[in-house]
Amino acid sequence: MSHILECYEIAKTDFERAENCHVYDSRGKRYVDLESGCWAAVLGHNPPRIQRVIQEQAAKVIHIGKRYPNEIVEKAAIDVLEITGLTGGKCVFLSSGSEAVEFAVQAARRISEKPMCLTFSNSYFGSYGFSGSKSGEGRHVLDWCSRPSADPEEILQDVPFDQIGVFIFEPGGSGIGFVHFPPKPLVEAISRRVRESGGWIVVNEITTGMGRTGKWFGFQHYDIQPDLVSLGKGLGNGYPVSAVAIQPAAAETLERGGFHYVQSHQNDPLGCAIAREVIAALREGKWIEKGAELGAWFLEGLREIQKKRALVKEARGRGMLLGLELQPRDEMPVSRVYRALLENGYLTGYYSAGNLLRVDPSLTIDREDITGFLSALDSIAEVAG
Repeated sequence: MSHILECYEIAKTDFERAENCHVYDSRGKRYVDLESGCWAAVLGHNPPRIQRVIQEQAAKVIHIGKRYPNEIVEKAAIDVLEITGLTGGKCVFLSSGSEAVEFAVQAARRISEKPMCLTFSNSYFGSYGFSGSKSGEGRHVLDWCSRPSADPEEILQDVPFDQIGVFIFEPGGSGIGFVHFPPKPLVEAISRRVRESGGWIVVNEITTGMGRTGKWFGFQHYDIQPDLVSLGKGLGNGYPVSAVAIQPAAAETLERGGFHYVQSHQNDPLGCAIAREVIAALREGKWIEKGAELGAWFLEGLREIQKKRALVKEARGRGMLLGLELQPRDEMPVSRVYRALLENGYLTGYYSAGNLLRVDPSLTIDREDITGFLSALDSIAEVAG
């Protein structure tokens, strides 16, 4: 790959085709994809009904100018608003998760009457803009990971809620890859305080939405209802479509205040057609319920390995969002475990900073593939001692 800029690790370059949770290289070797692409293929690779919709819509119209959203866009918006619990609100469809988060944050800041946003220190949010920056004015960054069991009021005692207009919440709460979930009492206490002071709640569901955590959205594990929800990745099952769902009062305030945003692929009919079909497929196949059940079984398998292998520090997860934190060992870093699994035919994610192996399989994965992975992982951990 001499002409591809290597701004992220390139591990293998000859995958040629994919089907459900399997990808095949140029020699025909099969691999089990436990990352579902980039955590996006919640229905597996190339599901026939999604391929059919792509072909049908592409034969009609793929892209129209931003001034001309057609009926498929309106129908997709209704579907997204229904699953996010923001019925009666409004949507905008975009191209990437980072863009959707930045849009939601900027929109909330626009309608907020207070100058600051509250976020967790280990959140990711996106790759650019205000939401992508980890420091600077206009933020109060709260660290809960250093004291996860502390009383919420103790953690919140120094938060200037009189200045907080927006709570930006990432239900995965883990800086993109560490699979830590913020405590329920803390999240609900923050949401209550922000609501009481007239603020808005923005939720980033890019990696936790579309059934990934065993519910439609990660925020549904908490007793809160956001005002703006950013969706990506799973919404298009790998096709680059994202969305922001906005509750009615917030949408009305934005439009009345003259909020403007223009992007070339805003409200494209092809992306919206795919989003509608992904939502329908998840509903009709009951894949979220199945993923929740299978994910719990998968986590138990990881915890069995934790019990008997000294290399493993902790297994944790929700639904099909799972992580295995390893003990720090110079002779067996997590990158080496990743490589060993790759050689055995399993694709995973890993994060050296947290010594964490991450698995985010499609909701459609077979138990047989999970069993094979657990066996390979157990063997690697056994050799490590």
